[in-house]
Amino acid sequence: MASSRKLLALFFFFISIAKPIFVSSDNVNFTFKSFTIRNLTFLGDSHLRNGVVGLTRELGVPDTSSGTVIYNTPIRFYDPVSNTTASFSTHFSFSVQNVNPDSSGDGLSFFLSHDNDTLGSPGEFLGLVNSSQPMKNRFVAIEFDTKLDPNFNDPSGNHVGLDVDSLNSIATSDPSIDLKSGKSITSWIDYKNDMRLLNVFLSYTDPIATTKKPEKPILSVNIDLAPFLNGEMYVGFSGSTEGSTEIHLIENWSFKTSGFVPVRSKSNRPHNVSGSSVAPVAIPKGGGRRQRHGLAIGLGISCPVFFCLALLVFGYFTLKKLKGVKAEKELKTELITGLREFSYRELYAATKGFHSSRVIGRGAFGNVYRAMFVSSGTISAVKRSRHNSTEGRTEFLAELSIIACLRHKNLVQLQGWCNEKGELLLVYEFMPNGSLDKILYQESETGAVSLDWSHRLNIAIGLASALSYLHHECEQQVVHRDIKASNIMLDINFNARLGDFGLARLTEHDKSPISTLTAGTMGYLAPEYLQYGTATEMTDAFSYGVVILEIACGRRPIDKEPENQKTVNLVDWVWRLHSEGRVLDAVDERLRGEFDEEMMKKLLLVGLKCAHPDSNERPSMRRVLQILNNEVEPSPVPKMKPTLSFSIGLISLDDIVSKDDGDSIV
Repeated sequence: MASSRKLLALFFFFISIAKPIFVSSDNVNFTFKSFTIRNLTFLGDSHLRNGVVGLTRELGVPDTSSGTVIYNTPIRFYDPVSNTTASFSTHFSFSVQNVNPDSSGDGLSFFLSHDNDTLGSPGEFLGLVNSSQPMKNRFVAIEFDTKLDPNFNDPSGNHVGLDVDSLNSIATSDPSIDLKSGKSITSWIDYKNDMRLLNVFLSYTDPIATTKKPEKPILSVNIDLAPFLNGEMYVGFSGSTEGSTEIHLIENWSFKTSGFVPVRSKSNRPHNVSGSSVAPVAIPKGGGRRQRHGLAIGLGISCPVFFCLALLVFGYFTLKKLKGVKAEKELKTELITGLREFSYRELYAATKGFHSSRVIGRGAFGNVYRAMFVSSGTISAVKRSRHNSTEGRTEFLAELSIIACLRHKNLVQLQGWCNEKGELLLVYEFMPNGSLDKILYQESETGAVSLDWSHRLNIAIGLASALSYLHHECEQQVVHRDIKASNIMLDINFNARLGDFGLARLTEHDKSPISTLTAGTMGYLAPEYLQYGTATEMTDAFSYGVVILEIACGRRPIDKEPENQKTVNLVDWVWRLHSEGRVLDAVDERLRGEFDEEMMKKLLLVGLKCAHPDSNERPSMRRVLQILNNEVEPSPVPKMKPTLSFSIGLISLDDIVSKDDGDSIV
């Protein structure tokens, strides 16, 4: 019977842990001693390096930049069950560094906002609000301002302020600490809802011991934030510069809310059982003793058997469920948390059953469909994998695992995924103007010009910015390996958005990426990539050079002359014109001479420099971006195209040319 009681107790233990406990809103508590890509969203120029978040670009020359980093999971600050607004406290260490102390501005902020996808403007707007719609984004922020801006009534160029829905601070304080000293500074921000009080503390970070919180705050404000902390909000940091070399770094971060009391449902309250609450059972005397003895034996045998069987059945189904949950967790881990998981039914309806009329592009891994979500009135692009093999799944997930961690205004944004009915589906933001190649070459057929000079230059700069981010600003370097016009999407304003990461690979910055050459597109492939199959950031630079020559010239990388059908290589053709001193003759005639000659010449020469046969002579994408932004002077391009000699070929063209070089859409 003792064994029976143990089994019974174990059985009810399993049942008890399987039952959910319903509680009201939970308090949140998280700590980043150092940062990783997981759980964070990076917008604009924000980036991660060696566990430290940078909010603005790290350049040795003055720059205009803004960036935001946000904790992925929204935090509930109001609990309707108890009608309670949470208190919160956070502390973090930051530093504001500058290679040129005379070039100050503009500062950083810690914020709470309902918005998690809007990047604010640079300069005086601190990356918090958009200059064209300054009242659109609602927020509560503590600003650490390093530049006096009279437009927002700043008291000085070194102050801390409380901002609520406006950059005109409700209260400010000039701390004794120099915010732009370059030293590590620790800040504590505490809001006590019951006292309607917000305090901000500052101290230089102690490099040896734990930094102690000062006794007195540098800013103390009596304010009721309950009307602003309604519903779910996102927490994070923003920073900006304008014509400055200032760098804003966040080194660690801790955040927690308090004030919510979990409420257990009545059914889960513990019950106290005393001896007096159990009535004694009368046992009759006489002839029933043998019957009772037999019954006791029967129960003594059957009960353990029954509970063993019950436990076996329960264990079987629990194990089966746990395996399913584990498999799903593993897949979700592969697919990166923080993205929306769409249902197959939802995507099936939005694409009209993946009807052929909804196909808007074809990539190496499957078709891309236009998806119209009636409930929200939004449009997305859905990539449907045609590969069910392990290799196809690996390639498909490679794209997701890479792009889901990336945040940049010139990358196609991944919105979510679906893994049902044996299919893998990716959902991207929809690009209304399609791909660059369609715009360029449909114009050739119709004679119409959609891409004027300003659009073309903006696309070249945007693409350079995206590649500079992938190569130099990510924690792990991303080599795209398939830069081409059909993989460059154009949003509604013809801004470049780089997509299709199916061939991309992650590498450590201090290691040489060695990638097996599996696919690519002739005309965009660097000579060393053709020869040895090794992809690096310099092979991406070569492909970029070809693309911007396409943009400037309006010609395909490998084309045929209409007169004699002779095959012409675009790079060779432009280089020949450069050697003859008439490089501007390569410009697309459909522009009708309406372009900036000096800037166009610079664009063509940068294209040739990037397409240099010797990878050591190509500029980095960060350097290219500086050149196109007129921050540094371009290096000279040889008049004659240099030649390189290779050993006997190691691979064949069949290994190089993609078997499915269809139009990509994302």
